[in-house]
Amino acid sequence: MLESTMADDAPDRRDRVVILIDGGSLFRAATQLSLEVDYEKLLPCLVRGRELVRAHFYTGYSPGNLKQAAFLKWMQNHGYRVVQKELTVNSDGSRRANLGVEIAIDMLQFAQIPLAKTERNIPVNVIVLVSHNKDLSYVAEKISTQGIQLEIVGLKSLIQDSLLNYADRFIDLEEIQAVIRKNPSS
Repeated sequence: MLESTMADDAPDRRDRVVILIDGGSLFRAATQLSLEVDYEKLLPCLVRGRELVRAHFYTGYSPGNLKQAAFLKWMQNHGYRVVQKELTVNSDGSRRANLGVEIAIDMLQFAQIPLAKTERNIPVNVIVLVSHNKDLSYVAEKISTQGIQLEIVGLKSLIQDSLLNYADRFIDLEEIQAVIRKNPSS
């Protein structure tokens, strides 16, 4: 049964977790919620006392944007591996960087036990995916057959059933926004 709240179940403290955050997707959801995410609070909220193996943050970037460069440097200094791709300008003037392939490859890599082993030879057994990208449904289906638990984090109104169908657990951003909200004073 797909769960949708954080408090309903206690995590297994022996679980080894990888967190993959689609920055553009999280930004869209946060904008819809009028939420400024505190990334220092986000990691422990998603890890839930389990062992964090790695946290990746995927984002588009604009060369020369000093504020964005400072943010990405901060992310790297606070436990995130930043995967970035230069934004491209579409014909309508909007800017976008599609990082779906990068996220999918990383999901597959962590789901394959020989590639997901670490220096202690203990495989990753939980992937937490923060994304609304329905194009990741196919890779979600594939890793669901590998014995890896998949937790999807997103805004219920933005998530497609095609992605949720393969989740072992769903965490609604609306339900955890109070926990991950940046304090106005920080």
